[in-house]
Amino acid sequence: MGATAALATLAIAFGHVGIGVSGSDQTIEAIGDSLALVSVRQKIEAAPRRAKPAPEAAAPEVPTAAEIAADPSKLPPASAGTNGTTVPHHSNLSREEIFAHRRGGDPNTAILLTGVALPPPAAPEAVKGAINAANTIVGRPYVWGGGHGSFYDDSYDCSGAVSFALFGGGLIPRPLTSGELEHWGAPGPGKWITVYANAGHTFAEIAGLRFDTVGDEQGTGPRWHLATASTAGFVARHPPGL
Repeated sequence: MGATAALATLAIAFGHVGIGVSGSDQTIEAIGDSLALVSVRQKIEAAPRRAKPAPEAAAPEVPTAAEIAADPSKLPPASAGTNGTTVPHHSNLSREEIFAHRRGGDPNTAILLTGVALPPPAAPEAVKGAINAANTIVGRPYVWGGGHGSFYDDSYDCSGAVSFALFGGGLIPRPLTSGELEHWGAPGPGKWITVYANAGHTFAEIAGLRFDTVGDEQGTGPRWHLATASTAGFVARHPPGL
């Protein structure tokens, strides 16, 4: 017999015994209150229990921009969005190749970040324009004559690639050949941009990085290089003032 039925039976029993009217009424009222309490308790016990919320994990410390610039390995991993779900990435590059590099500790040297050059903040706008333009053609294939019919091409040769970078800085109005670059601008190395040219090849040093089309482990075509190259047999020219 359940608790509610038991209390109901008890109420009937009290009604049959000779308790006074007022006493019987008080007894029935007390039993009614007890029935209500029993009903509420049964509902509470039958309700599903809610799991306690797990304590929030402490937010990881995020490195400052200055700390990342001083040590690129502190760069935090990327996520899929605000839900914090990490995305697996697969790359043939080693850890050292993925992070930023520059020649020496000169703050006026561009940073090479996974094939893309980041101009130094102090660089003149013409230099930043040349770097940004060169970035847009990194990885295009090498084809002799590429980039000469038009600045915008699907492939570039050495002088076509250097011309495109110079055009991005507003330094030349049309593509130039290697022979023309031998006589372009002012003689000697520049502070920010130096073009090395001879009859057969040309490349540029821009903010401490070499922009060249020579082959390496990534193939041939326009790309940035940390390592310097021999300048023997080349004429050095630079844009005046840069």
